[in-house]
Amino acid sequence: MSRTIDFKFTKDDVEEILSPSCIRKKASFIYKAALEGNTFFKINEDKFDDVANYVLKTIKENYPELKIPYHSRWGHFNSEKKNRINILNEKLSSFDSIEISRREIDLVIVSVLLDAGAGEKWTYIDSETNEEISRSEGLAVASFDMFCKGAFSNLPDEDPLRVDAERLMNLTVEELEVGFQVSKNNPLEGVEGRLSLLKSLGSTILKNKKYFSTPRPGAIVDYFHSNVVEGDLESSEILSTLLNALGSIWPGRISLGGKNLGDVWVYKPLINSESVECLVPFHKLSQWLSYSLIESLEKSGLRVMHIDQLTGLAEYRNGGLFVDLGAFELRDKSLEQNSYHPQEDLIIEWRALTIIGLDKVASLIRQKLKLSSLDFPLPKILEGGTWHAGRKIAKSLRPGGGPPIKIISDGTVF
Repeated sequence: MSRTIDFKFTKDDVEEILSPSCIRKKASFIYKAALEGNTFFKINEDKFDDVANYVLKTIKENYPELKIPYHSRWGHFNSEKKNRINILNEKLSSFDSIEISRREIDLVIVSVLLDAGAGEKWTYIDSETNEEISRSEGLAVASFDMFCKGAFSNLPDEDPLRVDAERLMNLTVEELEVGFQVSKNNPLEGVEGRLSLLKSLGSTILKNKKYFSTPRPGAIVDYFHSNVVEGDLESSEILSTLLNALGSIWPGRISLGGKNLGDVWVYKPLINSESVECLVPFHKLSQWLSYSLIESLEKSGLRVMHIDQLTGLAEYRNGGLFVDLGAFELRDKSLEQNSYHPQEDLIIEWRALTIIGLDKVASLIRQKLKLSSLDFPLPKILEGGTWHAGRKIAKSLRPGGGPPIKIISDGTVF
């Protein structure tokens, strides 16, 4: 159940909290507080150039010609020995462009909702290639394989490559554990939380016919086509639509006026009984999902506009990059020994600083490459560099490559 907050608020307040501009606004406030010495973190702005250089080096290693796709779930399905996207394209080739988009979005919504931190011990083995794949890529491949086998379809034998709301509601923890190869020796963090998200997704789709004219996640493509002018779709509209359409799936979060706000947290230094100013939004998974829908929506004939309206993703790989390279530093070093829940002020601050840090590093990288934000938007910098750079530096510093600040995950945030 979501937690109702008794602050005074207006409808405009709710819509503001569901916008990417509010994410940057609140993150900027916390960033300023850090510069003034009023947070758990100290910011070493002189280190941003080091971060930018490290990310740029990573970008050039990954994409020497700078031909970088958007940061999205699609980048996680392929592996060295198997091009799963080509396999899927072939399987979907008999459908028209709108139906292909529906089915791609069926897959990607489910896959993103399953993409919280896996933990350091879990891996997935592809039975055809014998590849052992861990972390986010492993979760992607596991969800891809389940999708292709019809695990999310009402008709697994006749029509496997789809996701049906009713099937999600009937999915069991045992089926999810089998699909993700979970065992005592291969534990996956937050299995129950992941299952709960999928069941909530199914329930929400069935109730919310405004956004889902048929009971499938991919039906949201039809909503977008019915609500755009001349095929132009603002990226911020993708996010706000997802938050309004799927907000009720998030467990135990803050609710205003009966609307579940999702990845939004009470920041205690800002608490005022008369105001919602203490609420700090990130919408990490929803923005990750927004980025992941862009290619499929464009395939369906829409033009996605102003992609830089969305923010960077406030998660431990991007955030860890700044800590590991010294741009963000805990004032009290002893706090590094503790583990933290997402709702704690220290994690809220870390995530907020990450949002602003990513914007600043992106600007530095563009300056070094002499490119504009239009030519080199933030999601390409995320995909080409920051996410991989955060993982690379973590792996070089800690066995298992975990984050520099330990997070207690329930499988629904990170």
